[in-house]
Amino acid sequence: MKHSTIAALVRGLCIDLTGKPYTVISLKAENNVPATAMKFETNPAESEDSAADKLRNSYEAWKKSNTATNGKISIPSCIVMTTNGKSELLFWIDSDFDSAKNRHQENDYSLIHESPAIKDTTAAATSVATTTVAAQRADVVKNKIALVTGGAQGIGEEIVRNLTTAGALVFIADLNLDGAKKLSDQINAAEKRTAAIAVEVNVASEESVEAMFDFAVSTAGGLDICISNAGVLKAGSVMEQELSDFKFVTDINYTGFFVVSKFAGRLLRTQHRTAPLWKTDIIQINSKSGLEGSNKNGAYAGGKFGGLGLVASFALELVEYGIKVNAVCPGNFLDGPLWSDPDKGLFVQYLRTGKVPGAKSIDDVRTFYESKVPMKRGCTGKDLSRAIFYIIEQEYETGQAVPVTGGQVMLH
Repeated sequence: MKHSTIAALVRGLCIDLTGKPYTVISLKAENNVPATAMKFETNPAESEDSAADKLRNSYEAWKKSNTATNGKISIPSCIVMTTNGKSELLFWIDSDFDSAKNRHQENDYSLIHESPAIKDTTAAATSVATTTVAAQRADVVKNKIALVTGGAQGIGEEIVRNLTTAGALVFIADLNLDGAKKLSDQINAAEKRTAAIAVEVNVASEESVEAMFDFAVSTAGGLDICISNAGVLKAGSVMEQELSDFKFVTDINYTGFFVVSKFAGRLLRTQHRTAPLWKTDIIQINSKSGLEGSNKNGAYAGGKFGGLGLVASFALELVEYGIKVNAVCPGNFLDGPLWSDPDKGLFVQYLRTGKVPGAKSIDDVRTFYESKVPMKRGCTGKDLSRAIFYIIEQEYETGQAVPVTGGQVMLH
């Protein structure tokens, strides 16, 4: 059993006990294991279900000697995993990344005292919960752990910035690792905390995607939000486009979403074994082209149409693990590099391919696309992020494609 699997189970237990997201930092066990650490014995051949049961039983035994008062419960700030009696891993726990890191560095193993999670799902409990909706809305992603593929620039960067500003810890996953590191440094300096962590990924590679999720779990203990945003576009007529270009677009936009969902689903399922009431999210950043098609842009639109089929199918399968799967379909992000890059942007591509009749300049192409939107402008990162926050907050919705198009494409 991988160490990242145990980390996800530990984080799930903390979430289940408190109803709040926690950060869990995994480290190799040192000689001096804290006396108050909760001990948990497992072995490499054990199943996830068996390990989850043992972890719960270990906590029940530990808390008998570590009781809290005033309606609070005790949570260990350090858990040691043992195999055949030998200490293998230490898990340092706290409400956010920096606090957990400080506990390790300062060897602070004082107990965490928390209010227990409300697990009563009766109508009465639901009625009480509705009175706190406004308060909960302000903290939709606070201390949650998110991962955004294609997060180093463009619309992905906008998503990352909005999530971190709202209090999340975000893994910026991108093929451009230098760009991801540069962005994470900027965000961390602005937020004055560890709000973003860079990780390299090629979403078309199963090995790369699996390593990305292992890194995220080993670093922070688990995940609450996975946003599959990485995408590419090469416009071209169906009669002229090279098959290699078609495959390139499809491999990233369609197959890449499958690969990301595959390993995200496995991770979130593991966490669910010890946090069965906690809702998590896989969100695909789709496109209005996935709702209506796109002239001389079939590879892109076809992959996006297919992506919505995957969203609906994955939603049906993963709902039993508390995983919601939805898509956001933004309109044209005209100010981002996908459109405005002077060499490879869509404005240039569409001008060269003659997609816009009579267009003689990039400004003509932009005006043409703005005129198609009832609100007379392109989509922005803020527009998209508001839809993402809605999806995360809404626990009673899965398998949906939410348009954010300024009225250009409407629900039907």
